[in-house]
Amino acid sequence: MSKYLFEANYVGDGIKGLMREGGTKRRDAVVAALKSVGGSLDSFYYAFGDTDVVGIFDIPDQADAVALSLMINSTGAVNLHLKPLMTAEDVDAATTKKPSYRAPGQ
Repeated sequence: MSKYLFEANYVGDGIKGLMREGGTKRRDAVVAALKSVGGSLDSFYYAFGDTDVVGIFDIPDQADAVALSLMINSTGAVNLHLKPLMTAEDVDAATTKKPSYRAPGQ
């Protein structure tokens, strides 16, 4: 399973839906959506300012994450952004790899 940080903003009718249904029903909808792709919710928080909702979920693979993001964003009611999360051990493994790269102009 891979972990993702998600940030979302309600847009247009999404705001009206949140006001009508309340926060827990929208969180339940996220849990159901994650279950549909074999994922689970770690944390879910409402905020105000630049971001309406923030949290972390587990999902089996990148394709499932993209499919879920596309489905949610296609509604036009929510603007969802995902960020893959890595453990310290993932970074340790990356530091042992030696890719090659030529910088521009060199």
